[in-house]
Parts: sequence; C-alpha cells; structure tokens
Amino acid sequence: QVQLVESGGGLVQPGGSLRLSCAASGWLIENYAVGWFRQAPGKEREGIACIDNTNGRTYYADSVKGRFAISGDNDENVVYLQMNNVKREDTAKYYCASARLGAQTLCINWRQDNWNQGTQVTVSP
Repeated sequence: QVQLVESGGGLVQPGGSLRLSCAASGWLIENYAVGWFRQAPGKEREGIACIDNTNGRTYYADSVKGRFAISGDNDENVVYLQMNNVKREDTAKYYCASARLGAQTLCINWRQDNWNQGTQVTVSP
C-alpha cells in the first residue's frame, strides 16, 4: 500500500523547535519530490518546504526561509521538517505530499483532492 504518514506535531513555545516526520511506505522517496504543506484555520493550504530527492534541491516559502529545514533520509524512507525559532503564525496542521516534480513546482503548484490526516502544530506560550 502506497502511503505517507505525518507525525511529530505538538505544542511548542514561541522560539522553540520541533521536528516533523513524513514516512513513506510502498514506494521510495529517492525517486520523488516530497513537500510539506500547512493549513491554518480560515486560510488556504500552502506549500512551505519541498525537496526533490532525485537531486537534493530544496524550496522554501518566504514565511519559513531561514527557520525551517527539509531533509530526506533515503535509508529510512522519511522526509523531515526541522522547525526552529517557531512563531505563533506557524500554528497549523501540517501535511506532506509527493510527486514527480521539481521542489519549487511541487510547493507552489501542487493540488490534490484528498490529503492525509496531517499533524497539528500549535505555537503558544
């Protein structure tokens, strides 16, 4: 069964750190781009960090650039999102998705009807 499962969310204080995991099963991330998307209440889903695992290229939305880092572990078949210096506005449900696209294209243009359950990140004192 081909699937992606997000985990690692939780409650974190402003300025803190959190690491999210996107575990793939049934296929190999090394052949795809994988991206992290988030959706806050009342807002549209946005692609914030994507990695093309075929060449290592990454893309970050301006809102997270310099604070978040995406990485792929081909041995574990997992893509991570390291979130540092988190802000209240990072509060959202985070999802991952994959496609045979470049990192920037995945983050900016990807749309899909059905998403996984995601993992909730809440930034609060």
